[in-house]
Amino acid sequence: MNTSSRGTRTLGVLSLAGAVFLGLFGLWWSPEDTEMGDVVRIMYVHVPAAWIAYLAFIVTAVASACYLRRRTVWWDLVAGSSAEIGVMFCALALVTGAIWGRPTWGTYWEWGDARIVTTTVLLLLYVGYLALRRTGGDGAATRAAVIGLFSALMIPIVHMSVRWWADRTLHQEGSVLNPELDPAMEGMHLFTLMFGVVVFSVGYGWLLLHRFRVAWLEAELETHGLVDALAARRAEGAATVDRAIGATS
Repeated sequence: MNTSSRGTRTLGVLSLAGAVFLGLFGLWWSPEDTEMGDVVRIMYVHVPAAWIAYLAFIVTAVASACYLRRRTVWWDLVAGSSAEIGVMFCALALVTGAIWGRPTWGTYWEWGDARIVTTTVLLLLYVGYLALRRTGGDGAATRAAVIGLFSALMIPIVHMSVRWWADRTLHQEGSVLNPELDPAMEGMHLFTLMFGVVVFSVGYGWLLLHRFRVAWLEAELETHGLVDALAARRAEGAATVDRAIGATS
């Protein structure tokens, strides 16, 4: 069954067009950085990916809280769908961060870095959340909702890690609207970064709508499949009883 609609097709076109223009801005139209040179271009993927991971996990937390209050499948599916997308973007942020770190810090990965460690913990928490959802059984949705809600408490820890553990991180503080950054981000660099955030946000919305609709169809198929199986079993049992009665009469 098709999960697209006029709205999702519009979001898809906007996402594709935005990705093309982001590539043009990031690779050609945006100038080199005075300190990092062309390496700065990785930022246009790394930073938006991290922001969208935050957004997706916040949506999961909100949807989980709504599920715990209302106990509706709709909220449970929103939470799970957003978490899957968030895990993807969080992994992308870690990978691009490692690529960025090699020419900047001289290493792909530093286990002593507070931002890397806390982001990895955040990723593993939501991977565990998704694994818990797959276990099924009574109460699985409730347990997953609790984990999805409280795992979001890790987000501010990740975000503030570069300040709280400044002596244990190679990662700089946020680049956007940071008056302490020297030189401050401005001009085409800032525009391209914010444009990337918008493009990734539209892409997140497109992915969330499609993933939710697929999850809804899966839930409907599972429910109706169970109903049909029970109906067939009842019909088989009734036929057995009728044959038994006919044999004794």
